[in-house]
Amino acid sequence: MSPHVLIIVLCYNGIDLTLACLASLRDIEYENYDILIVDNASQDGTPTKVREQYPHVHMIETGANLGFAAGNNIGLRYALHHRYDYALLLNNDTEVAPDFLRVLIDSAESDASIGVVGPTICYHEQPDIVWSAGGVIDWQRGNSHMIGLGERLAALPNQPRDVNFVTGCALLCKRRVLEQSGLLDERFFMYYEESEWCVRAARAGFRIVHIPQAHILHKIPLDARADQPYVAYYMTRNRLLFLRATSARLSAWLHALILQDGRTLLSLSLRPKWRAKKHHRNAMLHAWNDFWHGRFGALRHG
Repeated sequence: MSPHVLIIVLCYNGIDLTLACLASLRDIEYENYDILIVDNASQDGTPTKVREQYPHVHMIETGANLGFAAGNNIGLRYALHHRYDYALLLNNDTEVAPDFLRVLIDSAESDASIGVVGPTICYHEQPDIVWSAGGVIDWQRGNSHMIGLGERLAALPNQPRDVNFVTGCALLCKRRVLEQSGLLDERFFMYYEESEWCVRAARAGFRIVHIPQAHILHKIPLDARADQPYVAYYMTRNRLLFLRATSARLSAWLHALILQDGRTLLSLSLRPKWRAKKHHRNAMLHAWNDFWHGRFGALRHG
């Protein structure tokens, strides 16, 4: 029998996105799987509407917005408790190709050393443009970035390759990885948690592999991350938390604090065209303050 897979779809509002994601999962060419919706206290009737239209889908309501890490950990604990062979983290703002899960499973099963695999993720608006083909970490500078971002799909290599991390937008892992590496670090709340977790898995001896033949579409704007102060906060604080959690070298800290954050703060403060972004500057300062005082999890205002 093929491996038993739990597909974990975390939701916080966005019922139309969730229903479209579930509709695409209905057509996948793989039979031995279950779907678990973890709802982070949506205010748009997500639990009721999903139960009405997809009564076979499992549902856990968290009662609060726990963020990406803690919300998905509820699903991962469910997968461990029910002895699934694999767990798949899948964003609710995605639609999948019918063969994506079969391709991922076949690749993961081909080598016992492979612990985590991820598909090629393209923009829903422009399906021939890549958003992620795995990720790479620059340990010298303390940066990470998506491989293939903005490239044409046809330009990607067509062979699986080892990467430093797979984005949590679509991440398939073996149960052994969870048992040996633990779950997502909930201090992150959102951003960088899957990167740190993949580093832990790799250091435990598991390969992290991008599978180019598996495809999904992501309903994210073509200009990528939203230009919001809260994003600046989480990306600033969590990059520092990532460096600490992974015991990064001094050069990475210096680059992150001085050459990257320091330069950005100066530009936001001094350059006339960026002075209007005072909320971004304040968010970064807030992030630094919270990091040094050990305040993690959800952003606290005031």
